Amino acid sequence: MLNKAIVLGRLTKDPEMRYTQSGTAVTTFTLAVDRRTTNQQGERETDFLPIVVFGKTAESSAQYLSKGKQAAVEGRIQVRNYENKEGRRVYVTEIVAENVQFLSGGNTQGNQSNGNTGYPSNSDSPFSGKPIDISDDDLPF
Repeated sequence: MLNKAIVLGRLTKDPEMRYTQSGTAVTTFTLAVDRRTTNQQGERETDFLPIVVFGKTAESSAQYLSKGKQAAVEGRIQVRNYENKEGRRVYVTEIVAENVQFLSGGNTQGNQSNGNTGYPSNSDSPFSGKPIDISDDDLPF
């Protein structure tokens, strides 16, 4: 069995961090991810994907990410359910992140969160928004 999700998008609002009763950091945020195809009106549609991050990665995500910043998330898709105040069963589908890469510039100090505190600079990242000079000879197709 395989359950793997890799998404790249922009945060719709600042991340929210809290702690579980056992003291584990949990950060949640939503990524806006454009679909590759267009609808019948020729417009691209966007999916808004809820992301959940735990531990040191959650703390780093809350510190370095903010609304509008671009991030790549690698994790697994999880479906959970609970009973709301009205007694109805509510199902929630979310991505539980195992790895978060910070791709936007600004005042971030790095581009990847894996529990370490010293992050490399992301100024040379292909996702930094800077143009990349690639000749046709370098393309495999």
